[in-house]
Amino acid sequence: MPKSKKGPKGKKVTLKMAKNCIKITFDGKRRLDLSKMGIAAMPKCLLKLCDVEELDLSRNIIRKVPDWIQRFQNLRWLDLHSNEIEKLPESIGQLQALMHLNVCNNKLTAKGIPIELSNLKNLRQLNLGLNDIDSVPSTIGALKELNEVGLFDNQITNLPKSILSLPKLKKLNTKRNPIPPTEEEIKAKEQEAIHIVEALHVVNENDLCSKCSTKCQEERCRVNKMKNIVVPGWTKRVGSELGTPNSTDSHGEPWHLRCFGNCISLDA
Repeated sequence: MPKSKKGPKGKKVTLKMAKNCIKITFDGKRRLDLSKMGIAAMPKCLLKLCDVEELDLSRNIIRKVPDWIQRFQNLRWLDLHSNEIEKLPESIGQLQALMHLNVCNNKLTAKGIPIELSNLKNLRQLNLGLNDIDSVPSTIGALKELNEVGLFDNQITNLPKSILSLPKLKKLNTKRNPIPPTEEEIKAKEQEAIHIVEALHVVNENDLCSKCSTKCQEERCRVNKMKNIVVPGWTKRVGSELGTPNSTDSHGEPWHLRCFGNCISLDA
């Protein structure tokens, strides 16, 4: 039978090594910094240091967070970003003092986020960015102290209303997700498009100076791109009020557009 694939062994960390990695923060808290050490599994010797307030295990090759993480009852700051974690343990919900949790840039899916995460009532910052999450548990809306949530670079298509209505939320990063635009975003795009149209008027090509003619080439590309944008729920294309492209004046000459003194040509 073929041998099963095993993950990398990683670097072995002894208790003595770990003690030498403890630093004091500016506000007098003890931080155990084991980042960038090639660790593949959290060493059990860390249980001897479970009274630390901050734990940094970022930029390693850790695949699993052990259940005994719950023993770190003083932990207020846990950084696990840039590892290979596929699932968080249910026991993580028992870290009642935790205020900052960073699991960005791992291999988490929606199934890898336990419901028990909603028990972290003191959590202020939660970073789930750069994973493979396609849906966000609505139970995260129970974290009323959250003021920053990172969900960027995932596969999320919908956000629960419970998260959008978090009372202390100041920053929500959902960039680069396939989330459909909200009604407010659609209206904003419509207003932007209408403003561009209203800011333009016709001018003959012969009236363009060489500098303006060059500028027109750049603006023509931008406006043409805008013309092809169809906003969901809005059937008009940008520039539809301008008439037919390549239209001519009464002398058979092509019309162009100018924006407050800057010549903007729509036609060659």
